Amino acid sequence: MKTGVLFLHGFTGGMFEVRPFIQYVEERTDWITSVPILPGHDFPIDLSKVTAENWMMEAELALNRLRKECDRILIVGFSMGGIIALYLALRYKIEKLVLLSAAAKYISPRILLADAAVLVAESVTKSFPPNTFYHLYDYKLRNTPLHAAKEFLRVVKMVKPYYGKITTPVCIVQGKKDGIVPFSTAGHLLRSLGSQQKQLIVSENGKHHICYSDDHQVWFPKVYEFMKKDLNEF
Repeated sequence: MKTGVLFLHGFTGGMFEVRPFIQYVEERTDWITSVPILPGHDFPIDLSKVTAENWMMEAELALNRLRKECDRILIVGFSMGGIIALYLALRYKIEKLVLLSAAAKYISPRILLADAAVLVAESVTKSFPPNTFYHLYDYKLRNTPLHAAKEFLRVVKMVKPYYGKITTPVCIVQGKKDGIVPFSTAGHLLRSLGSQQKQLIVSENGKHHICYSDDHQVWFPKVYEFMKKDLNEF
């Protein structure tokens, strides 16, 4: 049986937000991975005309492409991608859900962009060339339209009423130092989701871009164990 993992990035983000965990998974499995770029998020970024429906539809199309290749699907969603992952779990049979810094409560998109700029200066450059993301985020800070921020909030509002109907096993990862998504969000999801199997992993030093936390080597293995548990691979 083939296993596929759909990775969903966050608002104004891209694959780099989850790249460290993608690499961790790919180094240990033969799972097929897919990382769609949501509409408007290609560089140069243009979010002036995209809608919440555009983002959700693209994620759904990517899921269906992966379903043609794989017998089982897991979804890893970061920030807004975590909310879209919940939406997909409402509509399809998903084996496991991993929610990283899932934006289930109101956040300020402008603060998100500012936090990402700090990430570029402090964290990403430890592993990647200094100019890889800095200019991208400088551009985003100056060009993300209010329209796009409103569409982001629409994603959150559309999925929120249906948390209780989601029964997919879920692992939630939340950083205590996340300045974008309140730490209480993890507990809120844990209580609200209808899943029988729920796991919460807390990153003591993690900020919003949790895959770059200095304790990722502690929680990456825990999430990986959750993902592969009870998967009868043969």
